[in-house]
Amino acid sequence: MPADYYETLGVSRDASPEDLKRAYRRMARKYHPDVSKEADAENRFKEVQKAYEVLKDERKRAAYDRFGHDGVNGMGGGGSAAGGFGDINDIFGDIFGDIFGGGRRRQRQGSRRGQDLRYTLELDLEEAVAGIEKEIRIPTVGRCGTCDGSGSKSGKLDVCSTCGGQGQVRMQQGIFSVQQTCPACGGSGRSIADPCGDCQGSGQVRETSTLQVKIPAGVDEGDRIRLTGEGGAGAQGGHAGDLYVDIHVRAHPLFQRDGDNLYCEVPIPITTAALGGQLKVPTLNGSVMLKIPAETQSGKVFRLRGKGVKSVRSRGQGDLLCRVAVETPVNLTREQKEMLRQFQESFGERDDHNPQSSGWTDKVRSFFDRMGF
Repeated sequence: MPADYYETLGVSRDASPEDLKRAYRRMARKYHPDVSKEADAENRFKEVQKAYEVLKDERKRAAYDRFGHDGVNGMGGGGSAAGGFGDINDIFGDIFGDIFGGGRRRQRQGSRRGQDLRYTLELDLEEAVAGIEKEIRIPTVGRCGTCDGSGSKSGKLDVCSTCGGQGQVRMQQGIFSVQQTCPACGGSGRSIADPCGDCQGSGQVRETSTLQVKIPAGVDEGDRIRLTGEGGAGAQGGHAGDLYVDIHVRAHPLFQRDGDNLYCEVPIPITTAALGGQLKVPTLNGSVMLKIPAETQSGKVFRLRGKGVKSVRSRGQGDLLCRVAVETPVNLTREQKEMLRQFQESFGERDDHNPQSSGWTDKVRSFFDRMGF
């Protein structure tokens, strides 16, 4: 009598799909024949695959819950549940996925393409705007150098005698004829008489790759650079996957970027705001002089054309927008405070010296009259 599928995965009968997936990954890593040292690892691994194949399918799971093994015996299998050791990328995909976001699974027919990987590269704003070349180190699955990725010590792959090189076998179950992945070759259609000792016949080894990545000028947060063939190695001579480098730009102490424009807040003393003057303001290419006209109000935005970012997608160059913030003086002496009182008294009853306050007062008076306060 086959073991209970829920007990095989070590989950309760009300386990969610996420619980099943986590349990399968844990058990598959534990019993995968390429990594497990337990004596009965191969059979346990096949049991885990079969249990997960049934329970992850809502229709099969419902039939199993109601009728047990008899409820799913005639429903047909497929994919990895039919047997075989599977692709090493399927087992370790969740480990690399924590770092790179995972890759896409491929059908187990002949040689298999390697996983696509993802790497997040952090840049300073200056580096993103000007462009730079960066060295990155990536843990990945590489092609075994001993067997050149074939998985065979001699480099020779024979046609699988079980499936005749098709990777699939047809099995008769009562009145049903079911096509399943070949349990002997795992769907590759090839057999290895002399597995490579370094990769145990998978053609893949874990390694760290060092790459030089050229970052074009003008990249922005969320941009992605694709490096063809720099992902995980393919199995049994398959093509390598791609590496996707995601750009993350660190926060800058002075500038905020919005598209091709840069924004900067510039504090100015109250005297400069009232009388006008000039200020030296920073840009990514050095400093420039910003003219402040007399009677400038706090929040006024000045545009410096062409001082922003040259986008990686266009020939145009953005602007630098400087928002002035008028500062109230602090730590005044007694004499300075007295001078300010005299200055305030010189206005008398006139309020045309404070245009924003005057307008605000009118709005408040209108609001009170409308509300009957």
